[in-house]
Amino acid sequence: MTASLLRLLGRSRQLILFLAGGVLSAVVDIGVLHLLLQGGAHFAVATTVGFGTGLLVNYAWHSRVTFDAAATPANFGRYLCVVALNYVLTLGCVALADSLFGMPVAGKIASLPLISINSFLLGKYWIFK
Repeated sequence: MTASLLRLLGRSRQLILFLAGGVLSAVVDIGVLHLLLQGGAHFAVATTVGFGTGLLVNYAWHSRVTFDAAATPANFGRYLCVVALNYVLTLGCVALADSLFGMPVAGKIASLPLISINSFLLGKYWIFK
């Protein structure tokens, strides 16, 4: 195989692993959000707890599997900066969907592509570099 083909396969594998970790995190996040909403929690509380639970799953997966990087205080700090940005974006989408349609989970789902692109690029080039 040529070097460029190997690089392409490596990137594809990393992207597939990233997406798999994202799906796992999203299932955990949305599942917790949904359960808490069904239990009567306010959408902001449910979103925060779901997001936090998904965050822990996400960091562990990407650190160990996607980017094969040791967990360090430095990369965890960078990860938390990206999480803060993603949290604001997510909560904005959830609040907008709740106010427009009364459907906070739809806002959460709508935020996922935005969060995914942001997270992969910053993960690859800043957090786990």
